[in-house]
Amino acid sequence: MNMLLDLFLTYAKIGAMTFGGGYAMLPILKREIVERKKWVTEADIIDCYAIGQCTPGVIAVNAATLIGYQKKGVLGSLCATLGVITPPMLIIMSIATVLQAFSENVYVQHALAGMNVAICAVIALTVFNLMKKTWKDIPSVVIGLSVLGLTLAFGVPTVIVVVCAATVGIVMSTLKNRKKGGDN
Repeated sequence: MNMLLDLFLTYAKIGAMTFGGGYAMLPILKREIVERKKWVTEADIIDCYAIGQCTPGVIAVNAATLIGYQKKGVLGSLCATLGVITPPMLIIMSIATVLQAFSENVYVQHALAGMNVAICAVIALTVFNLMKKTWKDIPSVVIGLSVLGLTLAFGVPTVIVVVCAATVGIVMSTLKNRKKGGDN
């Protein structure tokens, strides 16, 4: 029962920092789940990000669902998911009741514009840190740049490029392992 409460409260803390959307949660998610709680490794959280990209919904909710399930099954999944969505839902409902009255206020507009810039910087830093961890060799750099090019230049849907990248990764790993086996 303590783990279920811990899952809910930890993800509620993460959910309360949701300003900027799911991607803005990634550094907080990493700090809380990997570094503080040590529930998963950094490699596991990167896998969660990848799976979260391929499934419907917000990446932080998907990660909460996956990690909650890993820790305590269906109940853990439910507690983590409810934890991560409850604070944003309450915040959005609260803001929605007063936003209309303040939406034309120049100070509110400037504050939101400043927050958008800050969130972009946080997301860029997260992407850079993920790149440092995952782009370890020439094949991974080629895969990463190919995915970037396909999505930016041609608008290929994320799920397609992620599945293709996973397939290429599996093939490359299989070929590498066969080559190692043949050398022995």
